[in-house]
Amino acid sequence: MKKYLLMVACILTGTMTFTSCSDDYDDDKEKATSAEVETIGSLTKQYVENVVFPTYTNLANATSQLYDQLEAAKGAYRKGTLSQGDIDKICATFLDARSYWEQSEAFLYGPATTFGIDPHIDTWPLDLDALALALKNSDQVAMLDNGDDGIAYAGAKLGQELLGFHGIEFIIFRDGKNRTLSSLQANESDQAFTAIGAQVTGEQELVYATAVAGDLRDKCYQLEVAWRGETAPAAHVQRVEECEYETQVGSSYYGDHMLNATKSGSIYSTWQEVLVTIFDSGCSNICNEVANTKMGLAYTGEDPNYIESPYSKKSFQDFYDNILSIKNSLYGGTGLSTPASNSILTMAGKYNQTLASSIESKLAAALKAIESCQQGSAFVDAPKAAKVKAAMDAINALDEELAAGASWAATIK
Repeated sequence: MKKYLLMVACILTGTMTFTSCSDDYDDDKEKATSAEVETIGSLTKQYVENVVFPTYTNLANATSQLYDQLEAAKGAYRKGTLSQGDIDKICATFLDARSYWEQSEAFLYGPATTFGIDPHIDTWPLDLDALALALKNSDQVAMLDNGDDGIAYAGAKLGQELLGFHGIEFIIFRDGKNRTLSSLQANESDQAFTAIGAQVTGEQELVYATAVAGDLRDKCYQLEVAWRGETAPAAHVQRVEECEYETQVGSSYYGDHMLNATKSGSIYSTWQEVLVTIFDSGCSNICNEVANTKMGLAYTGEDPNYIESPYSKKSFQDFYDNILSIKNSLYGGTGLSTPASNSILTMAGKYNQTLASSIESKLAAALKAIESCQQGSAFVDAPKAAKVKAAMDAINALDEELAAGASWAATIK
């Protein structure tokens, strides 16, 4: 199960403290001014509207498409018209959705944590033994095969070890490749199923995957609406209301809390708290998790089975996208080669050039180190490779600079 080091509670209670890591930058650190504080407001708008909002909207749209494709595949399977091309399209959509999710993990401190969405949709390892028992139960499969009621049943009854991305991943990928039509047309052959004599068909697997994809879609709609509020697509807002999901902290959506920092009703009493949250609870948190938990548990042998995406063999891509989420947060946009004019790195470069340059170089090094890992065996096949250790070291080096960034942000007056 995923482990969390998130710190949103500290922001809510105002008890967050930081160990200073910025002594190395004292020589060129200028005295903070009111203009510097005003800059944080500008870069926050850039961050929220050009990083967080589009990432969650892309995620919501991709998971919606994934559900539609799986629903259609279930029907085609029953008619005998399902093709390999259909399966391949589902796999491509899944990977798109997965990438958007992983690129959102530098802002898990918001609704993803507050409303328990992160563990609900992204817990691993998948409990295959429990899945075999669930799909062996024809009554439970029938409950899942019931439209919106089946989706609600999945979300409420299956448990997070069977929900989200990784349950779907098991159904549509095997050994790093797209599931074949012939495999799906035969009874499930995984050892967890055969050990208990579970004669599970491809149709039953698609029933399960479709219901879970519907739940995944709805939870991603919740994320989008909880950040964007009424600016989210009307159909997404309506579906979230139908599901009766929480979307506000207090009386505001999370994006409004950030954009309206210092105003009455916001959980952020100062702009500095916003910047510290982005650096520490956001970027540093996922940086530490990638190096020391996602990669570290398997590398050290503490938990050899702690492999994030074992069926698609895309764990290194997951890690890369996690670090890319940090880049997007600091650059103030997605797909940028240089920081936006209103970005966190641009501000840091103006007031603390040494820190900004160090963060940027360590960020590039971390991404390059993971790219090097991608050129070899998949993580599930080589968790102890020397390249993995090199990547962990590079990511931890980046984390040190992010901690320095949080300490610098806390000094702004």
